[in-house]
Formats: sequence, structure tokens, C-alpha cells
Amino acid sequence: MNYTFLHPQYFLLLLLLIPMIAWYIWKQNTAHATLQISSIRFFSLVGKSRKTYLRHLPFVFRMLTLIFIITALARPQSSNQLRNVTTEGIDIVVSLDISGSMQAMDFQPNRLEAAKEVAIEFIKGRPNDRMGLVIFAAESFTQCPLTLDHNVLTNLFRDVKIGMLEDGTAIGMGLATAVNRIKDSDAQSKVIILLSDGENNRGQIAPLTAAEIARTFGVRVYTIGVGTVGTAPFPINTVFGQQVQDMEVKIDEPMLTEIAELTGGKYFRATDRQALEGIYQEIDAMEKNKIEVQEYTRHAEEFLPFALLALLFLLLEIVLRNTVLRTLP
Repeated sequence: MNYTFLHPQYFLLLLLLIPMIAWYIWKQNTAHATLQISSIRFFSLVGKSRKTYLRHLPFVFRMLTLIFIITALARPQSSNQLRNVTTEGIDIVVSLDISGSMQAMDFQPNRLEAAKEVAIEFIKGRPNDRMGLVIFAAESFTQCPLTLDHNVLTNLFRDVKIGMLEDGTAIGMGLATAVNRIKDSDAQSKVIILLSDGENNRGQIAPLTAAEIARTFGVRVYTIGVGTVGTAPFPINTVFGQQVQDMEVKIDEPMLTEIAELTGGKYFRATDRQALEGIYQEIDAMEKNKIEVQEYTRHAEEFLPFALLALLFLLLEIVLRNTVLRTLP
């Protein structure tokens, strides 16, 4: 809850208290006659009456009354801000290829690690969206369902390793699993980002069949082909230890393009990490105008407590002047 003042200029009236206090001090110093004596030792033995201590209270109460009146005139208001981030946002599922070819080192340190790091940065930039993660190789698996807890999602991204699933590239299964995770969402926009570096060679569902299912449920699919053009260095385990060999890069770009176009998305080719970062930035920009996070601000007047306090101190001053201070010696 935040507090604001509708007319803060009224606080300038508080400057009037300075001459009032100065005048009161001057009056107190000049209101009593003076007498020169040789010693005040005798008077130090005489106790002060309660009236001496209480006579300044009416002035203190008057100052407090004016302070609270001025605060009430400034119109203090409290405001509550409510943001709807579940029904008006965008739900995004990243479908990530973790097949053995993602170990290729044309990205540093390799394709998978670069893809994870760039995706995590993308997640940090969209705090209002529910996001999830599906991984696939020869089969597919939901690593994280849709969630607003991006810390959990980020940690699960970092836990992804090659070898978690049987090797292969089941693009259709990866897409179908992602669609299954997002199809029942009530979000205004449903998006899948599918990243792969190969050709579909496993799985029971064809990629274009999965794309048709995505279109049926109003899911837009952005596809990303990862890998340099031509060949890429790839680690190979041999009897002499791990060696690096150049292997041909094979990406089924026509199929990934058709998936994207069929669902109203777009196909991208990332040949290095910088290009991959640019692709995520472009997707982020394209989906930015889809989100309409509604922000409601409700104001409530809060001047009444200050007005009541001003009335209370005014009454205390009147009562004190006409009772205690009148009767005390």
C-alpha cells in the first residue's frame, strides 16, 4: 500500500509555524518582570509547581492541531495496485532438443549449453509470463510445467544434460508434448519455441501432425534451427580419448519452416550464439504487443484520521486551559 497527497502544496503552510513558535518563545521571555538579586541559592530550594510544567502544553496542542489540519488539507490518499498476470499474459513453452548432436562445439561451450544460457536470459526478461520447459531426444519429457516461479524454471533449465533421454531426434514428439502442456491454458496468447539442430528420425508423431494439433488449439510455434552452415566440430570418444572431428550439419529447415508457417509463427536459423540471442530478442519483441497486463490503482481518502487528531488536540487545549491550568496554583 502506497501513500500519496493530492494537494502537497498545503505543506508550505507549515512554514507559518516557525514565526508562531518564535513569537511564543519571545512572549514567554518578556512576560515576566525581572529582579536583580545577589544570589539565587534560596530560590533553587523552592520546588516548581505543576502549573509551571503544564503551562506550555496548550501551545504544544495548538501546534499539533495546526499540523494535523494542514495534513488533512493536503488530502492524504492510500493506493492499492493490482496486476493481473495470469489471464492476460502469454504462456510460453520452450521445447529443447537434447540429442547427442547438441554437443557440437560451433557454439561455446556447445550448442546445448549456449541454448540454455540464452533461454534463461529470455526468461528473466519476461517476469509476467507463465513459462515451461519440454526436452526431447528419441522421446520427449516435461522438465517443467507452466509456472510463474521463474527461479524454479531456471534451475530446471540448468539441470538439463545430454543423455537424460535415449539419443535420437523426435521433433514431432517434442512439439506434441509442448502442445499438450499449453493447450488448456486460458492465456491470451500461447507460444511454443521449438529449438532443434537435426532432422526428425524418431517418435510416433510426425512433426507436421503435431503442428496441425498446435494450430487447432491456437498455439503459435516459433522454430529455431541451431548449427553452422556446412560442418561443425563434434567431440568423439575414441580408444585414445576424446577427440574433435568436423561433422556435417543437417537441419531439416523446410520442415521447421512449414511448422512455423502452419501455426502463424516464424522459422529462424542460428549459426552462432550471437545470432541465437538476436532470435530470442526478436521473438520477445514480436510477442511484446500481445501482452496486456492490466494494472488497477484504487485510491482511498485518508484525511479523516488526521482531522480527528486535530479535533482531539484542539479539545485537549480547551479542556486544559479551562480546568487544570485554571485551578492549579
